[in-house]
Amino acid sequence: MTALPVRTRFAPSPTGLLHAGNLRTALFNLLLARHCDGEFLLRIEDSDASREQADAVAAIVADLRWLGFDWDTGPSLGQPESAWRQSARRERHADVLRQLLVQGHAYRCFCTPERLAELRAAQQRAGSAPRYDGHCAGLDSHEARARTEAGEPAAIRLRLPAAGHIEFEDVVRGRQAVEARHLGDPVLQRADGSAAFLFANAMDDADAGITHVIRGEDHLSNTPRQIVLLQALGLEPPRYGHVGLVVDAAGAPLSKRRGAPGVESLARDGYRPAAIVNYLARLGSGVESDGLLDIDALAERFEVGRLGRGPARFDLAQLDHWQGLAMADASTAELLEHLGPTPGSAEKRERLVALVRRNLSTMGDLDDWAVRLCDPDLPVLTPDGSPGADASALLAPVREAPAGFFDTVRATLDARAPEDWATLRPALEAATGCRGGRLMKPLRLALTGYAHGPAIGDIIDFMPADTRRARLQRAAAMAAPGAQPDA
Repeated sequence: MTALPVRTRFAPSPTGLLHAGNLRTALFNLLLARHCDGEFLLRIEDSDASREQADAVAAIVADLRWLGFDWDTGPSLGQPESAWRQSARRERHADVLRQLLVQGHAYRCFCTPERLAELRAAQQRAGSAPRYDGHCAGLDSHEARARTEAGEPAAIRLRLPAAGHIEFEDVVRGRQAVEARHLGDPVLQRADGSAAFLFANAMDDADAGITHVIRGEDHLSNTPRQIVLLQALGLEPPRYGHVGLVVDAAGAPLSKRRGAPGVESLARDGYRPAAIVNYLARLGSGVESDGLLDIDALAERFEVGRLGRGPARFDLAQLDHWQGLAMADASTAELLEHLGPTPGSAEKRERLVALVRRNLSTMGDLDDWAVRLCDPDLPVLTPDGSPGADASALLAPVREAPAGFFDTVRATLDARAPEDWATLRPALEAATGCRGGRLMKPLRLALTGYAHGPAIGDIIDFMPADTRRARLQRAAAMAAPGAQPDA
């Protein structure tokens, strides 16, 4: 390992929302930096202005902050943009490109898009991997400069070794060796004058003193080229580590274009930051703990040697496991903060939270339960809350209840003062002639529309009398002979 202080980075492009795949990359780099008492940089790679989305930088910052990430260099810290915004470093990039041209490490390429397309097609027909054939590598530098000054568009390419191996030690995959002849000379600057990813990314890492880069295996082919570039400039390359990609259920890498879940959508679905962070920390990595940990505790346990080389499948069921732990860990104050106005008084709100907290999968469930338990106008819903579900099948216990069941329950509850379930239950059993599931299932569905939830006695005790009556009357109408399925 390098003797320099560890410095890592996350370098998203502002072309869309962050998703689980690149969030995991950000987290691994953050945890490595914090584990080593180093620094973490957030860099915005915005050299390709044509693809930049409005407000994307603000969204990236907001998403990372919501997850609990912090950085030592980057947006929102009052630092100059040249420290963290790639487009603010154009002059530096131009100076380095001139240096590479003068030293012969790079050359101008006048190949048209049409020629390059034909070259790729021919190589594919021959069963060869697409690579640049060096068509312009032998051009006289004076001729090339003259053609450029005359207005002919030209890219700038890095001159790679013609033979030999490019070797490096991958901190995840071990020793890597690539034959130089299999690599085409990569573009450093496009013909429109914009810096290509391979060049700007490596230069910005070097100038920022980045010592370690953890990234996806899809960047593995970039690494030997970037090492040649930095060595040509007399700069020390970072230690690279390439992890397996995060894939969806079909085995395809997560991407913005394929609708990978982003922070905004996960937050909208009610997932807590701690659940997302804990899941991603273990997605393709080992952590010596099965418990819910904060970022500092995850960093303390982080080990590069535990990062996986193979693909890691994004599994909502696993995320839901961590969500359950995160919800159980939520304080009463946090739950009250997320609860809407439906329950009314402060005392009622606190009672609701205490009643349903064991039945919460997301923060959004709070308001759902508030409406179900407090709103007299809410009709009976399907047990899973899904409007498209088969109400007839799901509400079978309601429709199959004995004749007069719900009217009898309503009359029994109205006639008795509030009392504990231990005395109320025998009274309901005697009045209805039903015991066990024949009593509990239709009663629970009638009151809440769910087949699960808090204890039925606690629900009855909490639910306002007018709400309880409205639900039981609705259930009685649904169970009446000749009632329509959606009654």
